[in-house]
Amino acid sequence: MLLVRISVAAALGVALLAPSARAASPTDEAFVAKVSQGGMFEVKLGQVAADQGSTQDLRDQGNTEMHDHTLVGDKLKSLANGIGITFPNTLKAQFQDRLDRLRALSGRAFDSGYLRAMEDIHAKDGAAFAAEARNGSDPKLRAFAAETHRIVERHVGELKAIGPARD
Repeated sequence: MLLVRISVAAALGVALLAPSARAASPTDEAFVAKVSQGGMFEVKLGQVAADQGSTQDLRDQGNTEMHDHTLVGDKLKSLANGIGITFPNTLKAQFQDRLDRLRALSGRAFDSGYLRAMEDIHAKDGAAFAAEARNGSDPKLRAFAAETHRIVERHVGELKAIGPARD
């Protein structure tokens, strides 16, 4: 009987010493909500650009967006789930509407709309990654944000190399 009590106490002691899951901060939750949508939008719009872009540079850049933001999204989802943040699986209506409008374009009109949309989302998400890297409460999310901010900056450079959005 004494052995059973010791075993139970030992088991409880181990459980009490195990690290508890901590709640995510509102800042981290807002960051995940924002950049998860931007990332999904970039993946889906990258797919459209890979198919509809009128130049090889634009199609290649679309493939880059698709590839890089799929990897970034998978990593963010894993980190978010690890700290109890729900990761969305679908685009919000505003992003889906924007995607649908761009998908309906072709030729130079598509190229111009794609470049404007990508410049806009990279500016917004880039700012969010930089802010999270400085101010996020979760150390893993801060490190992820700093690393991903560099990817976003690289994409901005690639977009500029293609040329300005034209009408």
